[in-house]
Amino acid sequence: MKRTLPFIIVIGVGLITLGSATYFYKTKHPGSAPLKIARTETDAGGTVHVLGPEKAAVTIEEFGDFQCPPCGRLCEPLNELQKKYNFRLVYRNFPLPMHPHAREAACAAEAAGKQGKFWQMHDLLFKEQAVWSHSTEPKALFNAYAGMLQLDLSRFRSDLESPEVLEKIDKDQQRGTEIGVKTTPTLFLNNEAVAPENTNSDKLPEMVENMIKGNKPSS
Repeated sequence: MKRTLPFIIVIGVGLITLGSATYFYKTKHPGSAPLKIARTETDAGGTVHVLGPEKAAVTIEEFGDFQCPPCGRLCEPLNELQKKYNFRLVYRNFPLPMHPHAREAACAAEAAGKQGKFWQMHDLLFKEQAVWSHSTEPKALFNAYAGMLQLDLSRFRSDLESPEVLEKIDKDQQRGTEIGVKTTPTLFLNNEAVAPENTNSDKLPEMVENMIKGNKPSS
């Protein structure tokens, strides 16, 4: 039973996700209240995935790992915080070697991004982290998620291992390493590192609010 369980999960998730795409996204992203302003920017490291206004008073830059449990726990609170304060949120991939499927998941997010749905895949990967992280066939699940997001599956599969996608992840990691990132999630609030103990605490909203008001928060 233990040997067949991953395959049962793959098949089950594929059927369920492909049949529930409309419901999930109408629930999570109601048409009357758009969740995010999403776009792609370019900097010295290449393309950048961004939410929020270009000239927002506050920018949070996150270095994350899709298989990292603390990153998964941070995802929804950070989404809610971004909606509340409308700040600029930047996500960069920083898959850690200790997580065997993290790089594959980052590739899935970037492949979805090439079809304009990076943030949708980002949210879905964190939402389903407990499922695919323990699967022996994570790519099958990533393909199921791509179907759920109504992506072109042939293009998605091709982009998963494309040189452009792999280079994007490498550049994200290089940027992180150059500025001292060693673990995930690591946040920078207006280019100032947020202390790890404040990343998943009630202090982060206070820091953002203080920054918006023009008061420099303590890290």
